[in-house]
Amino acid sequence: MVRLGISIGDINGIGLEVILKTFSDDRIFNYCTPVVYGSAKVLSYHKNIVKDCNLNFHTISEPSQAAEGKFNLINCWNEIANIELGNLTEESGKFAVISLDKMTRDLMEGHLDAVVTAPVNKKALDLAQFPYTGHTEYFQDVFGGESLMTLVHDDLRVSLVTNHQPISEVSELIKKDLILKKLEALNMTLKKDFGIEKPTIAVMGLNPHAGDDGAIGLEDQEEIRPAIEEAKSNGILAFGPYPADGFFGSAQYKKFDGILAMYHDQGLIPFKTLSFGGGVNFTAGLPAIRTSPDHGTAFDIAGKGLADANSFRKAVYLALDIFKSRVEWSEMMKTPLKKKPKPSEEIEE
Repeated sequence: MVRLGISIGDINGIGLEVILKTFSDDRIFNYCTPVVYGSAKVLSYHKNIVKDCNLNFHTISEPSQAAEGKFNLINCWNEIANIELGNLTEESGKFAVISLDKMTRDLMEGHLDAVVTAPVNKKALDLAQFPYTGHTEYFQDVFGGESLMTLVHDDLRVSLVTNHQPISEVSELIKKDLILKKLEALNMTLKKDFGIEKPTIAVMGLNPHAGDDGAIGLEDQEEIRPAIEEAKSNGILAFGPYPADGFFGSAQYKKFDGILAMYHDQGLIPFKTLSFGGGVNFTAGLPAIRTSPDHGTAFDIAGKGLADANSFRKAVYLALDIFKSRVEWSEMMKTPLKKKPKPSEEIEE
């Protein structure tokens, strides 16, 4: 049974609502043992909002006490939290960070197998003096490695070269070495986390029409294409660069196992158009497993009982699937197939 850590996100948003709705269906306990990091008082407040929620909280002090078939809760603070549904506050950012930090420490120490993070508001985190632009950057700093923000919906997997950078800074960051690192990370995650033996990867261009052979910007020719060629020489089945508009508009994305976009909106606009409400954000490339829903705090509907839990539910199941894939990959690597001698080598012996 996978021990799954869950951070509660922003207490003024819909994070706790989708958590409670997801685990109100007790069939999910057949696949994981959840450990939620938050506050019994805050969860009770949100439980009153969720219609027909009969979840009982099993309060524990550490993950080793988590009981199978129970909604396990670790109280991360004792002070009373001032909940202002739909509002951005420094306090909500503070409690989101407390939940995240406590869960991450337990993940680092091996007490959890994987984690799912509920949505946070980046401005609230900033008010709480959280020194990262988002979860992805936080987990990369904590665990090291080459993190890769990857959006997943069924067979559609879109990864990003740059994450939460302003558009004015993107072109300066599009360099061959960074693109190559992201391609290597994507190739490995498709193999290890999704079980694809020989994944194919489409690489998007940066400029309109992928630069039109240098007529509209030089990055596609001078940085992106050389990265693709080097990746190919290293055995990675990478292709492109493709103009993003035509690539998604003509449904070419269906022909590839993974897609590497150059910047946030280039990848996320088509992804969310195709799969909004059912996608998952996965931080690939790290030793730890972290997923989250593909939506934000949705302050406009917070507290109204209208939040759709489908994306959060899929984030839970994807985390479990990736954990299983990594176990299988690890076992396969322990017992690799031995190379069979050539007949000539046997004769010489």
